[in-house]
Amino acid sequence: MARYIVKRVSYALLTLFLVSTITFWLMYLVPGGPFLSEKAKSEATMAALEEKYGLDQPKIVQYKNYLVNLLHGDLGVSTKQRGRSVNDIIADGFPVSAKIGGTAILVAILIGIPLGSIAALNRGKWIDHLIIVLSTTGIAIPSFIVATLLMYVFSVQNNLLPTYWRGDFKSMILPVISLAFYPSAYIARLIRSSILDVLGQDYMTTARAKGLSQFVRLFKHALRNAILPVVTYLGPAIAGILAGSFVVEKILTIPGLGGAFISSITSRDYPLIMGTAVFFATLLIVLNVIVDIAYKIIDPRIKLN
Repeated sequence: MARYIVKRVSYALLTLFLVSTITFWLMYLVPGGPFLSEKAKSEATMAALEEKYGLDQPKIVQYKNYLVNLLHGDLGVSTKQRGRSVNDIIADGFPVSAKIGGTAILVAILIGIPLGSIAALNRGKWIDHLIIVLSTTGIAIPSFIVATLLMYVFSVQNNLLPTYWRGDFKSMILPVISLAFYPSAYIARLIRSSILDVLGQDYMTTARAKGLSQFVRLFKHALRNAILPVVTYLGPAIAGILAGSFVVEKILTIPGLGGAFISSITSRDYPLIMGTAVFFATLLIVLNVIVDIAYKIIDPRIKLN
C-alpha cells in the first residue's frame, strides 16, 4: 500500500506539472491581454499595470516565477479583483460550491442506487421500463437546462423558491436538484446493469438456494460487488460537482468557484484561470486516489499495484 501511494503521489505531481504548464502557455497563445477589454488606457498606465503583475518580463521568466510561487502554494494575485489573491478567491468560493455539491452528490446516491436496484429486480416489467426512460432523460438533459426550467417554474411563475443565493435551505433546493439530476440518472443506469450482471453469478445462485431473502441477497451479496462501477464514476463526478458546476452557478447567481472561473475566462484574469485549473486538477487527482483505496476496502481481492 505504501509503495502504491508513493507511486500515485509521484504521478500526481507530474500531472499537476503538466496541467500548470499547459494552462500557462495556452493563456498566452490567446490574442489580447487582461487589460485590453477595459476602457482605453495610456501607454504609461498599461506599462505600469504590466510591471505590477510581472507581465512585462519574458514569458520564460514569468513561467519560472509562476512555478516557484506554485511550489510555495501561492497562486498569484487576481488582475481583475484588485487586492485579492487567487488563494483568497478559492477559499471564499469553494466552501459554497462544496456545500451545494456535497448535498447534490448525496442526493444522487440516495436516489440513483435504489432506483437502479428496483429496476434490476423488476427486469422487463413496467417499473423497469419507467426507470430506464427517466434515467435516459436525466442523462440527456444538461444540468443548466434543468436549472433554467426549475427556476422558471418554481421562481418566476410561482415565486416559491429564490433565484439567487441566500445561504439558507430554500436557496439550496434549485442548485442541488439541478446538479443531482444527471448523476442520479447515471448512477441508476450503472447500478441496474451491474446488478443484472451480478445476479447471474454462481454465488448469487448459491445464496438463493440457501433460502436467503431477496433483501439480504441484494444488499449483502449483490450490491457490494455491483457498487464498484459507481465508485469509479463518483471520483471525477464528485470533483466536478464540488469544484462547482460553472454554468449552473452562473444561472442561479451562486457565489461559488464555478462563477469565479467563468468570470475569469471572460475577463482574461490569467492568475485566476491558472489557479482554478490547478486546484481542480489537484481535487480530481486526490479523489481518484481515494477511489482506488475504496476499491480495496470494498473488494479485498483487488490488489493495488
